[in-house]
Amino acid sequence: MAGAVIVHHTTRYKTYPGEITGIVVFACLIASVAGCIFGYDIGLTSGLTSTEPFLVKFFPSIYEETKKQVVVNQYCKFDSQLLTLFCSSLFLSAMTAAFFAGPLTRAFGRKWTLFTAGSAYVCGAVLGGVSVNFPMLLTGRILVGAGVGLSIQASPLYISEMAPAQQRGMLNIMFQLMITVGILTANMTNYFASKIPGGWGWRIAVAFGAVPAGVIALGSLAIPDTPTSLIQRGDTATARKTLAQIRGVGDVREEFDDLSTASEEAKAVENPWRELFFGGKYKPQLTFSLLIPFFQQLTGINVIMFYAPVLFKTVGFKQNASLVSSIITGLVNVFSTFVAVLTADKVGRRALFLQGGTQMIISQILVGTFIGLQFGMSGTGAISEQYAMCIVLFVCVYVAGFAWSWGPMGWLIPSEIYPLAVRSAAMSVTVAVNMFFTAFIGQIFLTLLCHLRFGLFYFFGGWVLLMTLFIAMLLPETKNVPVEEMAHIWKKHWFWRKFVVDTSPDARSAEMRKRIALEMS
Repeated sequence: MAGAVIVHHTTRYKTYPGEITGIVVFACLIASVAGCIFGYDIGLTSGLTSTEPFLVKFFPSIYEETKKQVVVNQYCKFDSQLLTLFCSSLFLSAMTAAFFAGPLTRAFGRKWTLFTAGSAYVCGAVLGGVSVNFPMLLTGRILVGAGVGLSIQASPLYISEMAPAQQRGMLNIMFQLMITVGILTANMTNYFASKIPGGWGWRIAVAFGAVPAGVIALGSLAIPDTPTSLIQRGDTATARKTLAQIRGVGDVREEFDDLSTASEEAKAVENPWRELFFGGKYKPQLTFSLLIPFFQQLTGINVIMFYAPVLFKTVGFKQNASLVSSIITGLVNVFSTFVAVLTADKVGRRALFLQGGTQMIISQILVGTFIGLQFGMSGTGAISEQYAMCIVLFVCVYVAGFAWSWGPMGWLIPSEIYPLAVRSAAMSVTVAVNMFFTAFIGQIFLTLLCHLRFGLFYFFGGWVLLMTLFIAMLLPETKNVPVEEMAHIWKKHWFWRKFVVDTSPDARSAEMRKRIALEMS
């Protein structure tokens, strides 16, 4: 197996003239802010679920439960399906929006899908900030979810199509970096909003999400659409001009011709959804479009980020201390993502997946063990300062491992492996699966914590072990491979080559010669 994988590191792929330009960096930066609004809402939600004035207004029964002056099961005191429904509603909305994002990006382009996403998020954030009842709050949350679903489908596609192959990993990881910046910004906003007298600071925190969303909406008006999208929609003159502009060279004929060829092949596919699921040509891509987002959620990262303040309060931290601990993990998340930014195009995607996965497994086992030794199966008792610090330390080690592996790679790999014919549809599948399992895991996390207790961390650790083995055996290396040539990595892989249907003229000729030879014999 190892020998089959090494082939992908030594194979030389086509390189096009040009270099990374200022307009590419600017355009990818604007698109990557989509990650910021996604991350902001993850961090915002984690703070709101432990903010007393917010709980008093919308979830009074949970507030009353947390204030009871009796010894309670620490694992179960936040278990509420209504609270988790609020957390999950955004992701169910985003999942639905992702299915509309595919046709939108195909028909109107990546740029205008980003504009629509930013506008929807702005409306939802403002509505949430002025909410006076739960239905109003939920409506704003659903609009925000629509913005998230549209943007995180279009953004990685946009970046992968704009970036030169040699810098695609670095530029695409800006999306994940922005997720971490969004989480950190939300954690800090939650902390300072909690200091505002009168208990209305949470409204500022909810409405503040309109700021990065406004950057997407306005910024999308100032950036070009991708040459791939322009060619796909028939605007070849603008596509050639844009390609020359973003590559910084006058002669882009070779890359333009390859993009045009890919577009012609894509136009032959009348129904991308049917082709993706039932055509038989894209089994490796379909496998990864389903399993990468599924596994990403089963790392347990979003439940850590959703409920970090709740988790830290559960193990004994006070209100402000739990928010401060969330800021610490947010800072670790941001700075650790820079490791992936600097190394993804050097050491490759597989190395980061494997190292980060190993680190996460060890950390989850240790966090579960520390919590189990302190609370046992009963969930009663108090936690010592030493134990609390150990838990925060290994949560940070876990977050660091995720931040340079399954965090950025979980978005990078899906955005770069799909052929143009099914790219929008497949990315919609990836986002929808991601959002569904984000919502599902978020919905059941507090119940799982209540019933599995410290074993929940062993549960996620077992999944990380499984997915690390999956990557080790089945993911070919994709660094420095042009998107238009990505099909070759599957044809050379020890496992996937058995499932890839080669429809190239050379392959058809070889098959015909083989058939004639068999008939003559």
